[in-house]
Amino acid sequence: MTRNRSPMGEMPFLDHLEELRWRILWSLLAIGVGAVIGIILVQQFQAMELLMRPLRRTLDPDLRLIYLSPVDGFFITLKLGLLVGLILSAPIVIYQIWAFLSPALEPQEKKMIIPALYLGMVLFIMGVLLAYFVVLPLTLIFFSGFQEEFLEAQYEANRTIGFLTKLLLAFGVAFELPVVVMIFTAMGLVTPQFLRAKRRHAIVAITILASLLTPGDIISTFLMMVPLFFLYEGSILLSVIIGRRREAMVEEKARTADTQAPDGAVEVRG
Repeated sequence: MTRNRSPMGEMPFLDHLEELRWRILWSLLAIGVGAVIGIILVQQFQAMELLMRPLRRTLDPDLRLIYLSPVDGFFITLKLGLLVGLILSAPIVIYQIWAFLSPALEPQEKKMIIPALYLGMVLFIMGVLLAYFVVLPLTLIFFSGFQEEFLEAQYEANRTIGFLTKLLLAFGVAFELPVVVMIFTAMGLVTPQFLRAKRRHAIVAITILASLLTPGDIISTFLMMVPLFFLYEGSILLSVIIGRRREAMVEEKARTADTQAPDGAVEVRG
């Protein structure tokens, strides 16, 4: 999608709005198509079975969820399909965002941000896997250990599936912390010195974030806090590397500008 640009690569304001509208429409279309495909995948590949495995391994091999309304099965399938659709369409949506913002970035900023996007995919998957195989079983054991002699467990489908998906997504999103730091560093919004100076504030923010994203038990909160602490320290190291590259690129650009003759200059011969 190309628009009229000036020689400096600038675009009129109304053209910006028009391009933004088309980017949003393409993103919504991708999400819609992804949702349809997601619903088909949820039905064909038994996504419910995948979500039920931690429950059955931890609590009861024969566990079945109960539902309270005839429409619950349909809406659970719809919600899972939408979730899968969002994941499938994420690369297209990210591309549309990138295509809209990238003309405003310097070439060196693009070179540093693109690897961050790939790293984000890897970190998201790592966070989901950690939650699925480690955090979720421990959380289920913790919550099911209270008042067992008086309470009989009957897991309602909507609330249980909501609990599972929120926990998995929370860990996936929380693991994007280094990506955010990388992008902000590449754009010059944060520096390693700033991150080191705000380490205590970051610890408090991570504790609050982990408490809000997890169900509220000590185990899952702690298991989110520990990786986030290490990710924050790793983010400082990444910020140092990117900051040095950015400074080197700025210096190289300044040297190049100094060696170029200004417009209208006349060469003097002896």
